[in-house]
Amino acid sequence: MADRITVQEAARRLGVKDDAIRKRIQRGTLDHDKAPDGRVFVYLDATYDSSEDSYKDTSWYPSSDGTKESAQDTTHDSSYADLVELLRSELEDWKQVVVTRDEELRRKDHIIAALTERIPELEAAGDPRDGSVRAAESADRADVSQEPQEPAQRRSWLYRFFFGQ
Repeated sequence: MADRITVQEAARRLGVKDDAIRKRIQRGTLDHDKAPDGRVFVYLDATYDSSEDSYKDTSWYPSSDGTKESAQDTTHDSSYADLVELLRSELEDWKQVVVTRDEELRRKDHIIAALTERIPELEAAGDPRDGSVRAAESADRADVSQEPQEPAQRRSWLYRFFFGQ
């Protein structure tokens, strides 16, 4: 005699998700009917075996603590342990990558700080050729226009480098 149960109850009894039950209904591997209110009910035998949908190893052997254990459980446990070990090793690799990147960032910050401290020294020293170039430029400008010139504003070497003034 089959029990008439909801999709959710069938999923709970079989240890699968609701979607898996709905897919089995769609494939026609589970008997079902639809109530007038739209709810779907599944007919499930008390001895229903879902082996037609997935492989189950039913061989049993005693475990080290004296309880019975299936080969599938042991395989599952060892593969789980292998996966955990693999993930731990990957995590350690990523931690090393993060440490390396942190060191690189600290090094770059140190270099930037050192260069920033040197900017006032470089601006104060000036370029000896700069004065002669400016004098030649002002002489050329004086020939082109006879308008009075404003005194040249002293620009930083960085500004002169990028904007050529």
